[in-house]
Amino acid sequence: MLSIRICNGTSCYLKGAYNVLQYFQHEIENRKLHDKIDISGSFCLGNCEHGVSVEIDGKIYSVSPENAHKFFEETVMPLVK
Repeated sequence: MLSIRICNGTSCYLKGAYNVLQYFQHEIENRKLHDKIDISGSFCLGNCEHGVSVEIDGKIYSVSPENAHKFFEETVMPLVK
């Protein structure tokens, strides 16, 4: 199962973490990926300067609400098994 954690620290929250989380949850639901992706919020991931920080299986990425769709398609979906 793919593990995705989205930072909810102050910096990431102000940069749109809630919107990124909502978008990912929407895509997981629409694509029926509940059994393949575990998504959760997280405290600070230490990447405040480049947030919204998204950790996938130990690797940290920078995502914005504006590029969340592209990130989900190009980064998350290829990792789903």
